[in-house]
Amino acid sequence: MADDLKQSARVEVADLTKKFGSLTAVNKLSFSVEPGRITGFLGPNGAGKTTTLRMLLGLVRPTSGSATIGGLPYSHLQAPQRVVGAALEATSFHPGRSGRDHLRVMADTAGVGKKRVEEMLELVGLPAAAGQRAGGYSMGMRQRLALAGALLGDPQVLLLDEPANGLDPEGIRWLRMLLRHLSGQGKTILISSHMLAEVEQTVDDVVIIANGKLIRAGAINDLPTEHVCTVRTSEPQELIAALRTSGMIATEVDGSIQVIGRDLVRIGDIAWRAGLPVHELRANENDLEKLFFELTSGEANHNTEGQG
Repeated sequence: MADDLKQSARVEVADLTKKFGSLTAVNKLSFSVEPGRITGFLGPNGAGKTTTLRMLLGLVRPTSGSATIGGLPYSHLQAPQRVVGAALEATSFHPGRSGRDHLRVMADTAGVGKKRVEEMLELVGLPAAAGQRAGGYSMGMRQRLALAGALLGDPQVLLLDEPANGLDPEGIRWLRMLLRHLSGQGKTILISSHMLAEVEQTVDDVVIIANGKLIRAGAINDLPTEHVCTVRTSEPQELIAALRTSGMIATEVDGSIQVIGRDLVRIGDIAWRAGLPVHELRANENDLEKLFFELTSGEANHNTEGQG
């Protein structure tokens, strides 16, 4: 039973290609998204992220290849809203309809009751605004409403396009905690985002694409980033000289010293022997932003035609 559930929640993209006339928006793209994990779907503007998500949802027909959920294309799923929840746009509602009524219409099509609507309004923090017209919602409130709609059918899979857009810092933290909770329930979560610092704190895996092609995929902790330590002292030039004399590569960047490597003990010992104070000494985490720009920079990795 557990294996069946896992299979039903796996997202697989295989040799997926989409051409719009002479433009190839997605080019032989292959990756998988596993249950119980949050996968960040990253790429520059025009990389093909939104087009890929729309093909997963059957909104765009692939030129070739496949995009499946539990081994089936979206169009073949029974009760799809109970299998897949999606939020691709935070404006897909009637502006004159209240947030509650918008969810009730969705609930009718998903075959779920009004109680679930109220539960989702509570979950996303919108009960006080549920009776207001959705057209008057802020961008952050629209994002919460879109997420409530995606969760109505208690789906095994969530596909979210820029879900943190418009959220304030508290809202972003709330979203991160909610996604971690949902992945802990075994749900498969794929989120596209340009907020790399937030992605780094949220996701388990990343899929990086550029110009419609796969650039890198894997667990975020396994990404090949350069190990760097940050050191702060009131005598930066003296400490840099001491570190370099000991064979370490050190440079001053924005008031701190960046040292290649992760040997904190050696750095501290060098500073102590030189009689220099150390106010901060830490190993930097994997720098997703740096890796992202290294992998996607260059004219060949930017689609100038503007397809998402």
